[in-house]
Amino acid sequence: MTENSIEVASGATSAPEVGKVRYGGVGFDCADPAELGRFYGTALGLPVAASTDDFVLLGREGGTYLAFVRIDDYRPPTWPEGAVPKQAHLELGVDDLDEGQAYLVGLGATAAPWQPEPDRWRVLLDPAGHPFCISTRA
Repeated sequence: MTENSIEVASGATSAPEVGKVRYGGVGFDCADPAELGRFYGTALGLPVAASTDDFVLLGREGGTYLAFVRIDDYRPPTWPEGAVPKQAHLELGVDDLDEGQAYLVGLGATAAPWQPEPDRWRVLLDPAGHPFCISTRA
């Protein structure tokens, strides 16, 4: 298998076709799309591309996006254990873990009580309770 090959379930390999499938972005369920849009827009320097009362889309023309969708009965993940597992999380890069964590906490994040490897990365929770990680390697 070459570096640019993908192993498929049958065990065969195929080279990815450029342009056939592209990553567009990721959407997160939440109770308050405006609050999460403000948090991630400020943290990542992304403008609001579109919004309604129930939806916020962050991103730039031709780039990837983050979307936030209002769910009336939204329940935040109870990571690392509990009744509501995390469904996804973002990996964000920072130059310095302590400074990056302080900045994001100042925007509304909270540090997760359990930190698996705090010298390598930190787990934070966004204002809706979604876990995300920061590291100097991302």
